[in-house]
Amino acid sequence: MFVITADQIDSRNDRDRAGEMIAGLVSEFGDVFTLPPDQTAGDEIQMLLADAGTSLDLVMALHRSGHWSIGLGVGTVRTPLPDSARQASGEAFVGARDAVTRAKKADTRFALTAEPAEPVGRARAGRHRPVLDGEQVEALIATLLLLRQRRTSEGWAAVDLRETGRTQVEIAARLGISTAAVSQRLRSALWKVDQSARPALVRLLEDLDNPTTGTGPST
Repeated sequence: MFVITADQIDSRNDRDRAGEMIAGLVSEFGDVFTLPPDQTAGDEIQMLLADAGTSLDLVMALHRSGHWSIGLGVGTVRTPLPDSARQASGEAFVGARDAVTRAKKADTRFALTAEPAEPVGRARAGRHRPVLDGEQVEALIATLLLLRQRRTSEGWAAVDLRETGRTQVEIAARLGISTAAVSQRLRSALWKVDQSARPALVRLLEDLDNPTTGTGPST
């Protein structure tokens, strides 16, 4: 399971953005949450997901806003699940708490903590050690976030339209520029690199979660 804990950056000198961020995520992503975004403490939000791809998309959405330190925890969650994220517990929640604390000092404002894999020779049947550990996957996701962080507003405008399925001709007409300019913006935004990296990162997140797939029993 995947837990995202996000803490608002410099909240003492900014308005409370938690409510509008939650509303925006629910509006954009719909009914994808195992436990929906919840304002857990002051200016912090937390959510639980079962899907690696959606978890990565949510991390990128939070990062793009520029207002959040983001922790991603991967691991087991205690069942039965409560009604809200703030009441839930388990290794994924512990990991997300550790990650968001580290994220506050990271260049990307992102960190990932995965539940430790079973030692070699002690793994239970059906489980395996992940190809990369949490620290390594964190570094790769951080690289993609840095790439996106350097994208200009013009680049984002072209990328956002391209990701809706529009052709370069349609984007050019929408933005009032030439198709050559659209192509240049997409290249400068490294859109193809972004698109190529995402599936690989999703597979790595799934691999991290595989040794801890499912939920742990209540204690």
